[in-house]
Amino acid sequence: MPLLLILVSGFASHAQKKKKDVPPNIILIMVDDMGYSDLGSYGSEIHTPNLDKLAYEGIRFREFYNNSICAPTRASLITGQYPHKAGVGYFDINLGLPPYQGYLNKESLTFGEVLKQAGYSTFLSGKWHVGNDKSGWPNQRGFDQFYGIIGGASNYFNTDSIPLGRQYPVNLIENNEKLHPKPDSYYLTDEITNHAVKFIDDQNNTGKPFFLYLAYTAPHWPLQALPEDIAKYKGLYDKGWDEIRAKRLARQKESGLLDARQSVAERDADVPAWKHLTYGEQQLWKSKMEVYAAMLDRVDQGVGKLLETLKRLKKDENTLIVFISDNGAPAEDVEHWGGKAGINTGPVGTSGSFESQGKNWSFVSNAPFRSFKSFAYEGGISSPFIAWFPKKIKAGGLVKGTAHLIDLAPTFYELADTKYPAVYNGIQTNPLPGKSLTGLLFEGKELEREQPIFWERAGNRAVRKGKWKLVSIFPSYQWQLYDLETDRGETQNLATRFPSVVDDLAALYFKWANENGVVDYDKIKPATPLLPTNKKN
Repeated sequence: MPLLLILVSGFASHAQKKKKDVPPNIILIMVDDMGYSDLGSYGSEIHTPNLDKLAYEGIRFREFYNNSICAPTRASLITGQYPHKAGVGYFDINLGLPPYQGYLNKESLTFGEVLKQAGYSTFLSGKWHVGNDKSGWPNQRGFDQFYGIIGGASNYFNTDSIPLGRQYPVNLIENNEKLHPKPDSYYLTDEITNHAVKFIDDQNNTGKPFFLYLAYTAPHWPLQALPEDIAKYKGLYDKGWDEIRAKRLARQKESGLLDARQSVAERDADVPAWKHLTYGEQQLWKSKMEVYAAMLDRVDQGVGKLLETLKRLKKDENTLIVFISDNGAPAEDVEHWGGKAGINTGPVGTSGSFESQGKNWSFVSNAPFRSFKSFAYEGGISSPFIAWFPKKIKAGGLVKGTAHLIDLAPTFYELADTKYPAVYNGIQTNPLPGKSLTGLLFEGKELEREQPIFWERAGNRAVRKGKWKLVSIFPSYQWQLYDLETDRGETQNLATRFPSVVDDLAALYFKWANENGVVDYDKIKPATPLLPTNKKN
């Protein structure tokens, strides 16, 4: 073979190998307060074609767990730690102990800090909610670019303070600078999408991979959406939550998402039958769900815009996208709680609305599970999980999964071919407790987990090991035991039948709690709750 041909061939081979070694771009999409069944691919009637495309061209998990509420979930997600270990064991308020300080500690490194050291451009568009002090904002914790809100909630058309029985200021920030957009001149979900797309466009010619954390605030209350999106759902919910839930359950069974052997949670005691509502009540409640659906629809449109951008930049085939929700759908009906948590100054869906979907529709959103956001039952801690990576993840996968937020950090770091540092800026870091999901995602290997998964938040406790789940709900400290292999609806408490299982799991829980600085909630609970007390209580 002529020397020139050998050299050209060798160069081509080297270039091909080098191209293959380029680390993937990583996009992590999180929505806020969305239930397990709210996507089309998880049984919903809501129009989510772009997220469904990711699901059907990628893989779905039947079992993926969050931490039941916003800030502790985000602390685990961003750092790969259990929330107490990261400093956010309760919420974004300081209860006086390091595990409950309400902001990320320096020993728990963020995605931004680790992946930036690995040569990634790091972006966050959306919601932070793991520290209000400027020293702990995203740009100070490893993210090159940030646009979004620092706190837990905001209006979608303005930056007015949120009325939650107390004033809750909204800080809309772009790279450490507070923004003051003209009211009703924007829609926050669109702005979160647009900034994410701009970050990727601006980064395109750097030659670096990117990490994007796209943290939508939707569909978290207040229920506010664009008129054209609301119009798509007019009349869809006229028949009420009983019929909508039955149809979702049927679709889940038909698709294989819900095994025929699995139990389905019974109606929550506080959720009335639709037919027992007055005409006026039905009109209010159906309008709430129309707006909720519209908010998710707009998120899906944003995902579509993101996919178009990746394709235009020819980055779609080397990008992993993961989609999750931060917790189950909420129980709070904020406009109608005692002390007037919120005050409507306009119809449901407008910039003056402060409605939420409440238990009645969340009972549908969390189907087939029991309970709601903030609780350690499956309805509070279960999320859809979708992963998409063309030619790397086999299309159409539907697997058990049984993974947790803490597993995403080791997954992403393995894909980025970087190690989580034992020491960072002279500080010894907390080791990662999670397991990489790469074998499950790319090779179909079952996730082998030596340690159980644990939860504690506001006195609600749980352990998941194999098929068993041990749970107690505050103010009771009485353990309940469920066999999730056949009873994810948590309908049969088996604690008295299997006391040795209860004892074994309880011992594991207390060991974990001690290692993570968990304190009995009675000893540290705040004097006033984060939200007003429901009139019924």
